Amino acid sequence: MFRVEMAKAARRWRTWVLAAGFVAIPTLIVVALVLTSEPPEPGEGPPFLRLVEINGVFASLVGLSVIQPFFLPLATGLLAGDAIAGESSAGTLRYLLVRPVGRVRLLGFKYVSVVTQVVAAVVIVALTGLAVGGLAYGIGPLPTLSGTTLAVGPALLRVAGAGLYIALGMAGLVAIGLLFSTLTDSGPGATAATVGIYIVMEVLDALPALRIIHPYLLSHHAMAFADLFRSPIALDGIARGVVVDAGYILVFFALTAMLFSRKDVTS
Repeated sequence: MFRVEMAKAARRWRTWVLAAGFVAIPTLIVVALVLTSEPPEPGEGPPFLRLVEINGVFASLVGLSVIQPFFLPLATGLLAGDAIAGESSAGTLRYLLVRPVGRVRLLGFKYVSVVTQVVAAVVIVALTGLAVGGLAYGIGPLPTLSGTTLAVGPALLRVAGAGLYIALGMAGLVAIGLLFSTLTDSGPGATAATVGIYIVMEVLDALPALRIIHPYLLSHHAMAFADLFRSPIALDGIARGVVVDAGYILVFFALTAMLFSRKDVTS
């Protein structure tokens, strides 16, 4: 069933449009840096932007930093929100459930297929950034935020770790999106609710008066992957982020499974 879901995704124009967009983001960033006559000022632009001209590997990190606050949650909300609601609005959900596949198992396959597509988006951004950044500025030992230097191999492993961490955060958002997707027959409605929830989390995270709830927000630890590029690696923020992400995955998937198992499917 997983192969069926991925084959369906590969046949959709939406998938290729999203892929093209994720290719374009790091490419445009590097092209803009190449064409500009003045380097970015300290604190200007996304994290790691000033370091791209030192080492092309940083283009991958800039690309990941740019997609994380909005573009990736938007794509995640689109994919997760349409997973069940899209089948329902097309009138195919009840036919899927006629097969000898339990509802929770169907939900699990939908979840894994969406997460796989999100991981693919992260990989596309990282590899495109590495390719265009390496072409423009070369690839070599990576200076860390602590002033030490990493060899190319360990540096690329940490970039992969950063991508995995970002994808894990989006896996929590996928679980939220699936919940909305089972509560409505409208894919756009579920998408809007999912993206809206993440934006609300980001707004709450920016309000100092609400700092007591910040550690429990899905968005709060989203940029902790930058700590992978310290020496030694600062694991506190990353570990807290992993725990929070796992909590969202478990709680929302369990709630979705419970509600979907009891839902009267008529479409």
